[in-house]
Amino acid sequence: MNHNPFKNAQKQFKTALDILELGDDIYEILKEPKEMMEVSIPVRMDNGKIKVFKGYRVRHNDARGPTKGGIRFHPHVTLDEIKALATWMTWKCAVVGIPYGGAKGGVICDPKKMSKGELEQLSRGYIRAIANFIGPEKDIPAPDVYTNPQIMAWMMDEFSKLKGYNVPSVITGKPPEVFGSKGRGEATGNGMAFITREVLKHLKMRPKKTNAAIQGYGKLGHILAYRYAEMGIKVIAVSDSHGGIYSSRGLNPVKVYEHKKKTGSVVDFPGTKTITNEELLELKCDVLAPCALENQITARNADKINAKVVVEGANGPTTPEADEILNEKNTFVVPDILANAGGVTVSYFEWAQNRQGCYWQEDEVNAKLDRIMTRAFWESVKTTEKYKVTMRTGTHILAIKRVADAMKLRGWI
Repeated sequence: MNHNPFKNAQKQFKTALDILELGDDIYEILKEPKEMMEVSIPVRMDNGKIKVFKGYRVRHNDARGPTKGGIRFHPHVTLDEIKALATWMTWKCAVVGIPYGGAKGGVICDPKKMSKGELEQLSRGYIRAIANFIGPEKDIPAPDVYTNPQIMAWMMDEFSKLKGYNVPSVITGKPPEVFGSKGRGEATGNGMAFITREVLKHLKMRPKKTNAAIQGYGKLGHILAYRYAEMGIKVIAVSDSHGGIYSSRGLNPVKVYEHKKKTGSVVDFPGTKTITNEELLELKCDVLAPCALENQITARNADKINAKVVVEGANGPTTPEADEILNEKNTFVVPDILANAGGVTVSYFEWAQNRQGCYWQEDEVNAKLDRIMTRAFWESVKTTEKYKVTMRTGTHILAIKRVADAMKLRGWI
């Protein structure tokens, strides 16, 4: 049982590649990232001592354009994790048809135990360390786990200082006040909601007869819950790193998020039953949305998943072994590279607006996002049905063929 995310990413890729019969050359080029960088970032902590943090930046493939991918600040960041996430980003960008390749970055730290000043120093230090590795036409970072618009603003500012002029398009996910796009903060959740709407059409399920459980109630999970409620989908359970809550009558997503902001967790929300994250995953429900970290659905618990549909908000929440079990159970799984691609799509919009110096209204951003996500879903369904494979493999086939075609046209093969 392998929970190494990079090995999982390689296995998913190889499965789709074998079906396409594209040959060993494509595999040899795409099985490992194009470039990897490991850096040490010294930060003077509030206690006066210097602490050195380890950081990574990985660029997987740039056949279809500059690489794109978030930066996560987390105590359990590993190079294999970052390599996997960069690989998935290549497929994600190709699935939705935006002109990017995949990249990812990370720093091993615990941001929950760091002051604002320490986080700013770390953010600026990371950018100084990787400045020659990134750029608007080369590699464009963005927020990921435990990074946010403020951190992106510091990073953009530091890169601009190094260049001697404003370079807003080097980073996306910035606040609207400093060159960010309207609608970026809600983009991943909005994209998942658009995808869920199309899934229900495809499976002939009615939103008002549908319920959902959401693992992870941070910047993605709570937006998704808001959108589900607007669609008429009843949210019966949500969770965060402290635990979860359940109510068969349904939850008010706004009030739950207010409770979380006030207390630090969704746990103990009035009128609900306290459950664990594991129990949430195994609830009988129509839609399960894992929006936390990778490796949540594994061979150990896949046979206990009782959802009709799994819409992956997190990157890599389901292992290949678990995928096989879910397929046998006829669970409809919308893979991460499609389901959560709304964030990178609006990051692309932000980059394009920065390059043009022309900014769009939120309704225009959301309308463009809806069109792209909807088109990508039905293209994935068509590919899945053509090759008679799972939705994950079909989506990978769609993405990998686009990357392979770009590599061939450029004469790389």
